[in-house]
Amino acid sequence: MSKNTPQAIRGTQDIFGADAEAFAFVVETFERVRKLYRFRRAEMPVFEKTEVFARSIGETTDIVSKEMYSFEDRGGESLTLRPEFTAGIARAYLTNGWQQHAPLKLATDGPLFRYERPQKGRYRQFHQIDAEIIGAAEPQADVELLAMADQIIRELGITDVTLHLNTLGDADSREAWRAALVEHFRAVKGELSEDSQERLEKNPLRILDSKDRRDQRFVDDAPKIDQFLSDDAKAFFESVTSGLDAAGVKWTRAESLVRGLDYYRHTAFEFIPDEGSETANKLGSQSTILGGGRYDGLMESLGGPATPAVGWAAGIERLAMLVSDCDVPVADVIVVVENDAAMASALAALRKVREAGLAAELAASGSPRKRFDKAVRSGARAIVAFDERDGGPTSRIKADDETSAILENLLG
Repeated sequence: MSKNTPQAIRGTQDIFGADAEAFAFVVETFERVRKLYRFRRAEMPVFEKTEVFARSIGETTDIVSKEMYSFEDRGGESLTLRPEFTAGIARAYLTNGWQQHAPLKLATDGPLFRYERPQKGRYRQFHQIDAEIIGAAEPQADVELLAMADQIIRELGITDVTLHLNTLGDADSREAWRAALVEHFRAVKGELSEDSQERLEKNPLRILDSKDRRDQRFVDDAPKIDQFLSDDAKAFFESVTSGLDAAGVKWTRAESLVRGLDYYRHTAFEFIPDEGSETANKLGSQSTILGGGRYDGLMESLGGPATPAVGWAAGIERLAMLVSDCDVPVADVIVVVENDAAMASALAALRKVREAGLAAELAASGSPRKRFDKAVRSGARAIVAFDERDGGPTSRIKADDETSAILENLLG
């Protein structure tokens, strides 16, 4: 490779071979399961007005202040490559009149962009699958969404994963809890990390999931949300947990699991590999494979009416790391051209085979005498070889009896 050849941008990746097959398997599984749950497909622009993310994610968050890819277009307007899906979906819901379909179950996938330090399973251009239920205030919507996520993970063959679940309460519960947290952490402010000192007045809930040791020693005895839950909030969470039990979804309570933004309500959740499991070892310290929560206050931040909603997202790259046995599949049928004069007959046969739903490949390059032997070594279920001499085109089939009968019926 020449020194003048441009290199890939740091934090991006080229996906090929078994890795690409695993990536595709994740997307295909997501597509199949979302249809079972009757989630409607949606596509949104890769970039939005910067204010969409600043208003919905929060200008003080690291995503908005440090990680977004923003630029000014030729018209002087600030645009941003999407760092997550939910804000763009909320904007689309409000601007396209999708309220008429509420409650609306939406699913999408595609690339996202964040300027952060690349690490195992995390990239500056990455991809997610995403599912949302908008306009449903009932806890059954949370159960439906989580059951779908659980089924996707299981059908990907990913084991030793548990749903970690918490409640953030309703608006009143959350505000009372927030005030108690401010009082608790204010008493030790000088001993907190610099980040947590800054978050104390604006976003004290984020201190609860701090990884800094200076903060963690004060988290264990911090006030718990259960002390402040209203009767309605308790009933909501109990409906979610009993629904998950009925649906057969394994879960555990995670009292330290929070969402710092004010528009989050009630359910917050993450699917995390069990400690010490093979799945956990594959991922290392970045363990969450799917996460989300209920965000009943988001639409108002974008100028819309109060709208209940719940959603989740999962990184495709991280899920693909946990998928096994995704080598490039062998062909069902290889059509061999043993003599180049037989190309037309081979191409006609190839079309019939593919139209019958069989994965087929043409072997017509290299030495004609070696093409059949190469096809045998490929491991294909069946081989159809075409030759054409003075006596006209001939063919032969190498396959098990059942496949031979199918091919003979197709090709005559």
